[in-house]
Amino acid sequence: MAALSTPLTLQTAVTSWRFDLPSSILVVLVVGIYLVGLRRSTVPSSRAVPVLIGAAVWLIAGCGFVGVYSDVLFWVRALQVVLLLMVVPFCLALGMPGTMARDIVGHAAFDRVLGSKPARVLASPATTSAGIIVTPWLIYLTGWYPAMLQSGAVDTLTRLLLVICGAGYFYTRLQLDPVPRRYPQSMSLLITLGETLGDGVLGVVMWQGGLLAASYYEALHRVWGPSLRTDQTIGAGVFWILGDALGLPFLLVLFSRFRADERLRAEAADAELDAAELKAAELAAAEPIPRAGEGAIDSASGSTTLWWESHPELRDRFR
Repeated sequence: MAALSTPLTLQTAVTSWRFDLPSSILVVLVVGIYLVGLRRSTVPSSRAVPVLIGAAVWLIAGCGFVGVYSDVLFWVRALQVVLLLMVVPFCLALGMPGTMARDIVGHAAFDRVLGSKPARVLASPATTSAGIIVTPWLIYLTGWYPAMLQSGAVDTLTRLLLVICGAGYFYTRLQLDPVPRRYPQSMSLLITLGETLGDGVLGVVMWQGGLLAASYYEALHRVWGPSLRTDQTIGAGVFWILGDALGLPFLLVLFSRFRADERLRAEAADAELDAAELKAAELAAAEPIPRAGEGAIDSASGSTTLWWESHPELRDRFR
């Protein structure tokens, strides 16, 4: 392990690279399929920008210094988890891959799959939220984390799972693409708050709890960098604070979507009111108008009621 003998500095962070076959294949496939599909769909070409940014981050997480030092330093592995679980999927979801797939395979076929029961279950708030909230807890508080460090296969599958969990979460929360069922953006804001609290509590557990995979890190005999306890404390801060900071763009997009939904709801309500007023005016115009001076006599009080007082819409307006 070359990274074990080379301290992580600003210079080595820039120059340290490795060839990670799974990450490279996945990134090339995702970018290639997206760019080809972009020419056959209605998705704006500007949507390719966040996808390319997400692909670059994915490569750094697997082939850059994050991938090189992920098995040596706890905080680097925490950074890798944050990038793959939040940053990469968020960028991919901004590319509107669902709309692209719908344009390519056909609206009828895509909508049929989207309306199936498995799709509704997988895209439900409970399923997608559990994927992004529960998965980090299982990784760090079970034997999953030591297995990631010791097995290349477990490491590769876990990194892929993180991207999938994040992609499902942002796909259903942003709702830029067709989804099995649309939920109000206020629900997305509440779920995001719960996800932030879950990350914060897990960060505190990693900060105050016992050392994770201590036997693995002790066996490395690393002679540079922070101690095991300090390393894990930094990792807790990376997972908690940096994870929330990187989630700010997602919150901004959610607020934008929330305002757009509220504006559409207000416009629909105004349209209904306008239609009701127009209908009332048409009914009033269709009623025969008595000659001036004529009126109805109220049998109870003996008083004379003017003709327009018997019409509820006109009565309220004149009053």
